[in-house]
Amino acid sequence: MANASTNSLRDAYAARAISQVPRLLSLQDRNPFSPTYGCFDRTYWLDKTEDFPNALPQFGVLSLALVYKHDFPGNIYREQPKVRDWAFAGMDFWASLQHKDGSFDEFYPFERGWAGPSAFTTYANLEAYRLLKDEMPQEVAQRVLGAARKAARFIAKGESEQDLLANHHAVASLAVWKAYEVLGDADLKAGFHGLLEGFLKLHNAEEGWSREYDGVDPGYLSATVSFLSKIYQTNPDPKILDVLRQSVEFCSYFAYPNGFYGGSMGSRNTMHFYPHGFEIMAGQIPVAAAVAEHMLKALSDGKLVPPEIMADRYMFYRVPELLQAYLDYSARPAAMPPLPYQREPGTRYFPSARVYAATLTGHYVVANLAKGGVVKVFDKATGRLTLNDCGVIGKLDNGKVVTTQWVDPNYICQADDSGWEVKGHLNVVPSNKLFSPLKMIIFRAALIALGWSPKLSHIMKGRIRKALMLGSRPAPVSFRRNFRFDGEGVTLEDEIRLESNAKFQSLSIGDEFFVRYVPQSRYFQSQELAVKGTPFDSGQLATLNRERHITIGQRVALAGLPTAPTHAPRLHS
Repeated sequence: MANASTNSLRDAYAARAISQVPRLLSLQDRNPFSPTYGCFDRTYWLDKTEDFPNALPQFGVLSLALVYKHDFPGNIYREQPKVRDWAFAGMDFWASLQHKDGSFDEFYPFERGWAGPSAFTTYANLEAYRLLKDEMPQEVAQRVLGAARKAARFIAKGESEQDLLANHHAVASLAVWKAYEVLGDADLKAGFHGLLEGFLKLHNAEEGWSREYDGVDPGYLSATVSFLSKIYQTNPDPKILDVLRQSVEFCSYFAYPNGFYGGSMGSRNTMHFYPHGFEIMAGQIPVAAAVAEHMLKALSDGKLVPPEIMADRYMFYRVPELLQAYLDYSARPAAMPPLPYQREPGTRYFPSARVYAATLTGHYVVANLAKGGVVKVFDKATGRLTLNDCGVIGKLDNGKVVTTQWVDPNYICQADDSGWEVKGHLNVVPSNKLFSPLKMIIFRAALIALGWSPKLSHIMKGRIRKALMLGSRPAPVSFRRNFRFDGEGVTLEDEIRLESNAKFQSLSIGDEFFVRYVPQSRYFQSQELAVKGTPFDSGQLATLNRERHITIGQRVALAGLPTAPTHAPRLHS
């Protein structure tokens, strides 16, 4: 059985969530006489700075249903009629936002999003309905169930927007499974099985990770664990259990000694951790209990990405996730298996993911070669980051920002028991684009002209995603990054070679930085304060641009703290 201190630690789930309910309710239009009564998109109904209501914030109904029905520590909302009625209003407003094809919008009008927002909000509203149905007005229940049926059928048809995000396929499966449970529609059950098979095509069973665009992302993999575990609670399919065992083990490599998780190691740079699935599975998968406990301590210590620092649209996900984790908290066994950083010394390389991990006597190393050799080295005793290096980033004389930190299938990667090497070309960062008033007018005009067609809407979204996030855009600059460790320290060597007539305006190596456009990333974490990069001064840049080649060596002693940044340039003609 869990001891008293562990049980009190559980309260961190509830405390972080309950503290955000006032914020959540402040985002909702709670005036029954308002035409937008129940809307959680404050920028639309109050600020009037948006020209359409984002459906995703209607996920907030699940938080209201949970705090109304359950007795959480510090919960003043339990059995409050106003909270119940605001949940009903939010569900009713959600139903009013639906397109005729069953879809909903999130980022722009006529988006017709598949998983987010359609699957996410369908799941939330069905779960809220399950909790509140005995008190729900019949006319509201009919509208909500009618919208859920249409949405589930839309979701069950599968994605049409080039969505290669495993967590989206997992939540789509969850939404349709919940719809089947509530509505009893045999077609939805068949749709669920089709969606699950689609998810499995994005899952690497040999290594335990699931695809997020073009690689693995630990943050979203924890979301996938959460969504599949929610299904498993009422559908204990052995195939789902196998995926969960594999995914939990892979996630465990990114539970760091300092309490943080994921981050720049992932294809989407997400730092968030979804705990509910790990709590659900803690009784069946021992390492799930170990991960859940490690990350719960981190949450209690103010690490991870708590809901209070998240953007409004994503806070709506986090609050019910923490509340559900509290409800399904599992008593910890007396002895839990060690996490990868706590295990016996050894190395592990995942060749498909191109992820490298090494447990040393006093240190833990994790690197993503698929992203050009992003690497972290932790002191296991103190948890301190002794090396955090996200690679090379700079600006060419043509104004383009280029970096090694890009998922590029053309990178050549090698790994062995004493380190790794990756080489290839820097990539141009594509997401530094902003709207101007004219561009926004043109974009909205295109939406009005094309948005009537679901097919054209999905084509447009696929092209937007590709323009902002996907594909390789090699720059005329090659690199080689070599990482080696021995009994006394680690050596990281970067070689940069200019091709054609390329020249740098600015250049920096190291630090924590992110370049891919991902809305659920780039949150501040205190560990950023302990790391820094090494920018080139004007003299070094001039020499590099003239000589066309540079090798930069960095040596970090493993016995204690890192030496002062020891990037030592050696220029070659």
